[in-house]
Amino acid sequence: MTQVFLYDTTLRDGTQREDISLSVDDKLLIAKRLADFGFHYIEGGWPGSNPKDAEFFARAAKLDLGQAKLAAFGRTRQKNLRCEQDDNLQALLDAATPVVTIVGKSSSYHAEVVLSATLEENLAMIRDSVAYLKSQGREVVFDAEHFFDGFLANRDYALASLRAAADAGADWLVLCETNGGKLPWEVEEIVREVALHIKTPLGVHCHNDSGCGVSNSLAAVRGGCTQVQGTINGYGERVGNANLTTIIPNLQLKMNHQVVLPEQLRELTSLAHYVAEVVNLKHYNHAPFIGHSAFAHKGGIHVAAIMKSPDTYQHIDPALVGNEMRSVVSELSGRGNIQLRAKALGIELDNEAAQRVLNHIKKLEHEGLTFEAADASMELILHRLSPDYPQPFELIDYFVVTERRQSRGLLSEATVKVKVEGEVKFVAAEGNGPVNALSTALRSALAGIYPVLKTVRLIDYKVRILDSGNGTSAQIRVLITFQGGGHVWTTVGASTNIIDASWRALSDSLEYALVKLGGASAAASASAS
Repeated sequence: MTQVFLYDTTLRDGTQREDISLSVDDKLLIAKRLADFGFHYIEGGWPGSNPKDAEFFARAAKLDLGQAKLAAFGRTRQKNLRCEQDDNLQALLDAATPVVTIVGKSSSYHAEVVLSATLEENLAMIRDSVAYLKSQGREVVFDAEHFFDGFLANRDYALASLRAAADAGADWLVLCETNGGKLPWEVEEIVREVALHIKTPLGVHCHNDSGCGVSNSLAAVRGGCTQVQGTINGYGERVGNANLTTIIPNLQLKMNHQVVLPEQLRELTSLAHYVAEVVNLKHYNHAPFIGHSAFAHKGGIHVAAIMKSPDTYQHIDPALVGNEMRSVVSELSGRGNIQLRAKALGIELDNEAAQRVLNHIKKLEHEGLTFEAADASMELILHRLSPDYPQPFELIDYFVVTERRQSRGLLSEATVKVKVEGEVKFVAAEGNGPVNALSTALRSALAGIYPVLKTVRLIDYKVRILDSGNGTSAQIRVLITFQGGGHVWTTVGASTNIIDASWRALSDSLEYALVKLGGASAAASASAS
């Protein structure tokens, strides 16, 4: 079992994605989480390029990163400067990190065209920079930029760039597939040839422009690389970097390499979601291993099989990466989907009961509802089957009006009449739209008995027209998402009337909040006492 070292560059390369901008506090939070997971190297940024990264390194020095080594990133010295005169190299030393990563040209084309340097000048820049940083007591990682393109165009010069860094004392030589255009067999073949000539440990840094960032990284390890660079969730410039959340479990579970401890690997899904939350991007549900749908089963035949043995339609046990198996309920489901979902909620259904629920679901989906993106509505259907389920409230009626007033502009007002604990509540509320007014009125009516509803908030509202050919009389589906108590849930409603569809989804969301957050049971206990 070969040890493969993980080098994360989310805090530098990942932030080059055009819709990511991290504060210093954000970067510190992610760095600590990466260290806790078990990363060996964490690249914090380029201290010579901006004040934010300089501040990050100053503050990161006070972090307890355990065994993880913090790396500062920069470039080789400028063509006409000595290392002691180069501000970039001095900024790398000022960052006071144990590891320094410098990027240099390994392509003769890039050396001449981009740097306007002779080939020998570029080799001297590499050699001098590595030697200088080693003399200052740093572990040095040399990123050979455009290595694979450079190797194919001028093999001897690409190897010469690696020798220049190796002879100067580099601890790692990282082969960069910078443009992201190579294919796995090319990468593996080139790495194998490099390993015949270079004895310094090799790493790989891939981009995903051809969709092969992960497979190229795995091929490089097959070829002899023992360090893999990448980012969490594949964040990065253009279409992204090699995705470490896919690479790590493949290395450990499929290729039998030692990467992190098993208990650390079980934190992978949590780590991916955490980083997505900090960078303020929606997590990709269909990501391998760590996506919400990675182990979700929809087809009835599939679910019938996994109820007998999960490995019939799963390539690993999802618990190994901190994920879980789910049954998705839709018109394509069989009884097994219903029974598996109910079992997860502690509800046992025999075949006859499961078939009744399934028929009901298919009828609702035919009417326009969909439960794939509305797990909460699906769970409520199952909870309501229980004979001891307390219906937390009952709608009597509601009224919504929207008007434009000269003095106040557009105004929405809703009145809601509901029965709660045997008492009729009648509440009116204003809002910035009819759904907001309805939500405010309903929560006001319920909050006295269910105070937990004061802590939930509506965070998303989606409308889809199901049969646009019918114009304004078309069937409408509404999905409403709420957040509270560390949970996020979505419910669905459908109708030819957008307010009615919204009400159905809204009332389901608040009822689900009481189920999920314990509000209904707490109120029932208080009433009984």
